Amino acid sequence: MEPSMLDRTDAPTDRPTDHLDVRSLGPPEPLQRTLERLAELPDETVLLQRNDRVPRFLFPKLDDRGYAYETLERDDDVVTAIWKP
Repeated sequence: MEPSMLDRTDAPTDRPTDHLDVRSLGPPEPLQRTLERLAELPDETVLLQRNDRVPRFLFPKLDDRGYAYETLERDDDVVTAIWKP
């Protein structure tokens, strides 16, 4: 995600970011890989997930784990910023 996209979310812009592209994966791989990556990352890192659809099944899992998130739909993909508040 380019900085202008991150600036359009409530995600902190002063933290390190990590990127995960799951556009080519079928369900449930995007959800599983995103949760696995989040478990590996330091709490201060913002994860930027690129997907080909809004990851609706991911949102309750993020809520349960205490993450904040915001999704931006673009012409060719969907980007979700995920972070620990």
